[in-house]
Amino acid sequence: MIPLPSDALVSTAGVSIAGRSPGLAAETVEAVVTLPTFKRPQLLLETLASLKAQKTVRRFAVIVMENEAEACEGAKAALPLFERGEVPGLVIIAHERGNCSAYNAGWQTAMLHFPNLKHLLVIDDDEIAEPNWLERMCKAAETLRADIVGGPQVPVFADPSHARWADHPVFAPPYRETGRVPALYSSGNLLVGRNVLVAMGPPFLDLRFNFMGGGDSDFLSRSAQRGFALGWCAEARVKETVPARRVEADWIRARSLRNGVISTLVEKKKRAGTPFSGTKVLLKSLALLAASPLRGATRLARTGSLATGLYPVYVALGRVLAEFGYANEQYRQPEKN
Repeated sequence: MIPLPSDALVSTAGVSIAGRSPGLAAETVEAVVTLPTFKRPQLLLETLASLKAQKTVRRFAVIVMENEAEACEGAKAALPLFERGEVPGLVIIAHERGNCSAYNAGWQTAMLHFPNLKHLLVIDDDEIAEPNWLERMCKAAETLRADIVGGPQVPVFADPSHARWADHPVFAPPYRETGRVPALYSSGNLLVGRNVLVAMGPPFLDLRFNFMGGGDSDFLSRSAQRGFALGWCAEARVKETVPARRVEADWIRARSLRNGVISTLVEKKKRAGTPFSGTKVLLKSLALLAASPLRGATRLARTGSLATGLYPVYVALGRVLAEFGYANEQYRQPEKN
């Protein structure tokens, strides 16, 4: 590993603390923002700048989880901000590669180091938080009496001509209005209450989803199954950078198939232990596949977009392919993602 600017201190298995802000009064921190990063140092700095600009009286800290343990470009870029005290919190190295491993490292570190933590938030290193993001997420959790709150990830396309993709199901948020919701699917803009983390326990995200994605969807599904209330805050927006690669046909197709695979795997876990669970999931997948051409045609007629029309077809196909062991691990080769 390339040496970091400060000495790394081993914290827990697979996690090292690369640095922390001086005089961090951990016991006063109410909210912790966890921020995973992998080979995007410049975007990471932009995300951190948006967190520095948050308008709130709540004491909060940030945990950056570097998941590229060789070059550590993100950790090296972020450390000066923490060591100068410009950003309160920690920079850690999550040595085990994978999306779920990074999240687990950050969430467990938050629980270990911030004893009075009430709200744990998540933002990705390709996202920019609006100035009132943290306050609105925390307020929504309190007002809605929700244990977990999601918020919109507004796509910002690298090529402005791609803005027409904003309404495609791959990019569009699942809800438009603030309130209680039956399900959440993504950790890209998320608040999780301490009570949820205590009840669910580590490892929070299932490592089987490490390179496929969907560990967050599975965690949210399991949390809802345990009875935790879910909410949505439409006003707590983050802006997500979308490179041109992600509007290419093969990427959209792969992401749609992957969403279908994840849907099957999450549902299998949800139904585990019930009679004929595997058969029921398969029959549902086959029914969705049979209905997908009509559903796709309806979407095509409504939107005029062939890509949008094909989405339910690919999702249903992904659900069926999952029964035969198909797994689209888009995060295995991040340079293609």
